[in-house]
Amino acid sequence: MRFDVFTLFPEMFTAYLDESILKRAREAGLLEVGLHNIRNYTTDKHHTTDDEPYGGGGGMVMKPEPIFAAVESVLGAPPACPVILLTPQGRLFTHKVAEQLVRQPHLALLCGRYEGVDERVRQHLVTDEISLGDFVLTGGEIPALAVIDAVSRLIPGVLGDPDAAQKDSHASGLLEYPHYTRPPEFRGWEVPEVLRSGNHAEIEKWRQQQAEERTRQRRPDMLDRE
Repeated sequence: MRFDVFTLFPEMFTAYLDESILKRAREAGLLEVGLHNIRNYTTDKHHTTDDEPYGGGGGMVMKPEPIFAAVESVLGAPPACPVILLTPQGRLFTHKVAEQLVRQPHLALLCGRYEGVDERVRQHLVTDEISLGDFVLTGGEIPALAVIDAVSRLIPGVLGDPDAAQKDSHASGLLEYPHYTRPPEFRGWEVPEVLRSGNHAEIEKWRQQQAEERTRQRRPDMLDRE
């Protein structure tokens, strides 16, 4: 699967992509990430990517020309894959959305900055808009990394355990059950006996019960969706 990311700050991505699971996925050829600096597609000597909003008001707005030039130079006109704008106005990013996106072999992620992008970018270039939640960040780079990470975990072969992604919180509609590891006792706190019993049927039963109870306590709204 390939992601093409359009941003004013491509260096923000390199450290995260060069570590751990995503690094191994890229080395194995399961994941490709292209980073494109929108500033490189400006035509003035100051490499201007933003300007004051028409009608007045605070902040600056990202100009349409360099965004269109960047995306169309890399992906064609019209773009050959979905173009997703990371914005607080987008649809909420969930596990189900990640499952939808992983079916696409190629995605483009557009990272807004300042007060956002010129509306003509939304109307005539972007095909989807995604938000991490009801809050505002200084730019779309962190949301873009979150989308890459969450979607990449669903690519077959990226995780060591092929079933791991299906056991995660939200994958089954429940929060995940508690996890324990060695030592069996720490400061007087013991690992539940059932997990040390070797009885796999009882372990699965306990995990299901714990997942349901944890979801009921922490996220009852998830149970209401059923």
